[in-house]
Amino acid sequence: MNLDPNARYRATHEWVRPDAAELVCGISDHAQDSLGDVVYVELPEVGTVFRQGEVFGVVESVKAASDLYCPVDGEVTAVNADLAKHPELVNTQPHAGGWMIRLKPADPRSWEGLLTPVDYAGGLK
Repeated sequence: MNLDPNARYRATHEWVRPDAAELVCGISDHAQDSLGDVVYVELPEVGTVFRQGEVFGVVESVKAASDLYCPVDGEVTAVNADLAKHPELVNTQPHAGGWMIRLKPADPRSWEGLLTPVDYAGGLK
């Protein structure tokens, strides 16, 4: 299982990492592996505001559909449009080309309260 050392994780398998004044979010390598081949990703509109823990989208695979939970309070500033035509990026590049949304966080340091990669990995055992 690959983990991004610069990211923080939710127990629901979303990751988030800072990028300038924004946060980038996706699902973990463990999550994509558990789901199997991703065939569709439903993402929110830019400008939508979410509270931590609210559902911001859905990822569907050949095995199941799974809700995506917002890791922090914030406003969506961008969505990964590439996933509409290439949802498999979630499988092949979960921490890179398979990112899902960018957020302007309500509190820029809010991501620090999430699980570290070590804590996240420890919870999977």
